[in-house]
Amino acid sequence: MTDHDAALAAADELIAAFAEGRTDDYFAAFAPEATFVFHGTGRRLESTQEYRDLWQGWVADDGFRVLACDSRDRRLQLLGGAAVFTHSVTTRIATAGGEETLRERETIVFHRGGDGSWLAVHEHLSPDPAPVTP
Repeated sequence: MTDHDAALAAADELIAAFAEGRTDDYFAAFAPEATFVFHGTGRRLESTQEYRDLWQGWVADDGFRVLACDSRDRRLQLLGGAAVFTHSVTTRIATAGGEETLRERETIVFHRGGDGSWLAVHEHLSPDPAPVTP
């Protein structure tokens, strides 16, 4: 398997775990020291544990859960031992207030470990300003 294929497979597994609600697998796709920038959060999250704690708060406080996630307009750039994955993502979520569809753009930076595995080390999520097309 090429580095490109392996990094893309890591991205696909991370997205699938998110979409299927497999939170342990989802958070395992990130390095412990990963950072996160989300448009709905007023600060950078400094670790995977900090993000996991925030997620658990969403679940406890509002019944948050992911119902579906669709990834499109995908691009992977290899830069030595790093890979930058960008895509547009449509996510259906449920909370105590009902269901909602989010349209966002996302960048995930992966780093290749000494064992050849790829772990996410940074995620940045922003609203997608593109108009909705039928």
